[in-house]
Amino acid sequence: MNECSEQIKILCVDDERNVLRALERIFLDDDYEIVIAGSGDEGLKIMEEDGPFQVVVSDYRMPVMNGVEFLRAVYERWPHTVRIVLSGYADAGTIVAAINEGHIYKFIPKPWNDDELRVTIQNCLERYFLLKRNHELLEQLAIANQALEEKVLQRTEQLEIRNRVLEFSQGILGTLPVGVVGIDDSGMIALCNTLAISILSEECDTILGGDVNMCCTEEFILLVRQIREQKKLDTTIQLNDKAWRVMGSLVSINNCEAAVAVFLEV
Repeated sequence: MNECSEQIKILCVDDERNVLRALERIFLDDDYEIVIAGSGDEGLKIMEEDGPFQVVVSDYRMPVMNGVEFLRAVYERWPHTVRIVLSGYADAGTIVAAINEGHIYKFIPKPWNDDELRVTIQNCLERYFLLKRNHELLEQLAIANQALEEKVLQRTEQLEIRNRVLEFSQGILGTLPVGVVGIDDSGMIALCNTLAISILSEECDTILGGDVNMCCTEEFILLVRQIREQKKLDTTIQLNDKAWRVMGSLVSINNCEAAVAVFLEV
């Protein structure tokens, strides 16, 4: 309970003045602000002008507006305020009506025990601040979830753009009149256009996704090694009974040193 940052205000509503004075005396030694009202209408007006109140204590039998009607109105307008009914007419029907209609936390019969009433008020305050804290945490969670959803949406949009760009790039790459192949620093063939696939079909058992050192001929493995060692390569080799000019380069992509080779038929 965080009473230090929020003044404790308790509203007591009863049409009998002596009852209100008795309630005021109970809390003389507590750091509570006790506000009194002689009717339900007056109590609603006070809550409207001087709220918020953490706890409302109301008599059940009052003229014009009884305690249940008053507390029902309190619940509808200030649902976090904890509500207590005091009554000397504690029949079962009254208790059920108070709980169901006014959303009452506690029904206390008259005459009450002062110590028990003070403990009840303390419990009410603990309940109020616990629910308030839960409500604040739920609001923070909702804000965090909203921010996360926005980030996910933004990230999804970025990925969609990147996928479209990638599809576009792959489409262009596939139609080029030269063969293009890329091997990442782990040795995996990560890129290979249509022409390069036909060129390497006899050199590599597995092309896209294959490991150069496991799936390819010694001649192609040597070619990749030369590109990595020399960083730039321009040579002519024989593949599939054809002469190919191979231009190789070591390219840094996403913190990966990729060996890229371009094949041109001589």
